[in-house]
Amino acid sequence: MAEGHRSTLADEQFGQGLPEHSEAALREEAAAGDFRLAPHPTITRIGKPLLLIVMDGLGESKFHDEFNAVEQANTPTLDALKELAPRRWRMLKAHGTAVGLPTDADMGNSEVGHNALGAGQIVDQGAKCVDGALATGSLFKLDGWKWIEANAVAGTLHLIGLLSDGGVHSRYDQLTLLMEGAIQQGVKRIRLHVLSDGRDVNDNTAVAWVERLQGDVAALSQRLDVDVRIASGGGRMAVTMDRYESDWRVVQRGYYAHVLGEAPHRFKDPVQGVRELKKGNTVSDQYIEAWVVVGEDGESVGRVADGDAVVTFNFRADRMVEISQALEYPKFDKFDRKRWPDFRFAGIMQYDGDLLLPKHFLVPPPLIERASEQYVVGTGLRVFACSESQKIGHVTFFWNGNRSGYLDPKLEKFEEIPSDQGISFDKAPAMKAREIAAATKQALLSGKYDFVRCNFANPDMVGHTGNLKAAIEAVTVTDECVKVLLDAVDQAGGRFLVTADHGNAEEMSQRDKAGNPVIKDGKPVELTSHTLNPVLCAIGGPGLPGRGCCWQDDLPNAGLANVTATFLNLLGFEAPDFYKPTLITTDGE
Repeated sequence: MAEGHRSTLADEQFGQGLPEHSEAALREEAAAGDFRLAPHPTITRIGKPLLLIVMDGLGESKFHDEFNAVEQANTPTLDALKELAPRRWRMLKAHGTAVGLPTDADMGNSEVGHNALGAGQIVDQGAKCVDGALATGSLFKLDGWKWIEANAVAGTLHLIGLLSDGGVHSRYDQLTLLMEGAIQQGVKRIRLHVLSDGRDVNDNTAVAWVERLQGDVAALSQRLDVDVRIASGGGRMAVTMDRYESDWRVVQRGYYAHVLGEAPHRFKDPVQGVRELKKGNTVSDQYIEAWVVVGEDGESVGRVADGDAVVTFNFRADRMVEISQALEYPKFDKFDRKRWPDFRFAGIMQYDGDLLLPKHFLVPPPLIERASEQYVVGTGLRVFACSESQKIGHVTFFWNGNRSGYLDPKLEKFEEIPSDQGISFDKAPAMKAREIAAATKQALLSGKYDFVRCNFANPDMVGHTGNLKAAIEAVTVTDECVKVLLDAVDQAGGRFLVTADHGNAEEMSQRDKAGNPVIKDGKPVELTSHTLNPVLCAIGGPGLPGRGCCWQDDLPNAGLANVTATFLNLLGFEAPDFYKPTLITTDGE
């Protein structure tokens, strides 16, 4: 079985994040190309499919009120899962250090959640890698910085990314440290191209974030005698940060604003400009239209010129891949770039290791070796994975340790259901859940696959809109679809595992320190971000030990990484000993 492509950097850093005692053995095993799993001594392989469902963004809140879309939804299937025999379900941690994020104050997200589900290990994630590289200064000693350094010093350094401290795609403190470090390296002119959040942080905070940045760059410019200015921006869902090629128009707007200095809105003062575009907070931060800052001459202060350097400072990959293609690829046909300046580009991280995109990056990416898919296909098991465009990478790329494409195309099939385009997700809250269920059901009943997994995107994507009514409908539809698939796997005689990757829809209102909904102008203030809440894990099917699984008292800190060994056990195999412990025990009744 082919292990899949790895960059030279990945080869050099093989084993990072794994227990020391196993690294030498793993190197030897990898050299031999041996990823075979041993049969489980007591859980028999039944020769029927295992179904694994990820309910994206569906967590368990301690607040039981009208703003909990999960509890307000009609969920007979989820309710029934919690009524299974004792030790057939439990809650798991899906945030913070349990998924490799720096602290337990960091919300989980789909990338790190699916990394953990597929890897069985807790590996330092992007944010932590960037933190370390900035803290030690190693970022400015590596090849990525050396690639752009001459241009950054002689010309202008352009920084593009999400402006917030949400910690999912970027962090404000990393941006400021990156600027200060670049200035110490001799950079004299920096232009900032910033995307408003309103999703990983509270909505209607965009003006405050731009105001804060404006003050900080003014102080930085005066203190260090440099020229740092905000140059362009827009809302993350309208400008630049598309993913999985859902809508290239989003990327086009960003390219035109950041690179060409062209946008429908032109302001001398970015703070006042964003305030105008918010229209009294009737426009979400996520959907602010593209804007540029102009000087007294009416020209953009920050368009990219020949000889400049460009860095995307988001550490998370999925929403930087497309803009990276537009910035880097000589042959590019997704939209008319009009002008492609002769600049040097690097990502703060490499966003796709198989495509080597970007070719140059400032911080080495987190390496997730020995991911479960390598063992599954290495053992000869047949795999089907399905989601819609918005989340297809989560059950493929992120699941497989950040590898693109197939590890073994003879054994794997990835089915992408095209997502809706041109509408906000709350306008069609079912999204493509029913189509995903239909395709996954067909795979279960076909007899072609041993391991079938799917992701329902709508609890998360609709939850991000802040629309409570739509989120309730999204969860209701997801529950219906889970029932369809549980019936199908039962018909096929297989086993199942149902879980989620992080929380979102279960908390749709901001809350004060006492836990009460925050009310402003007589209305609850929407919560559009992920949460710190745990998620459900439920298992079932024939041939499992009586009551010996998924108990809460033992492994009290179990998280998503413990799911990996669990589903390998459900397939009838032992998990590698360096994976997080299985949730299944066979120690009797």
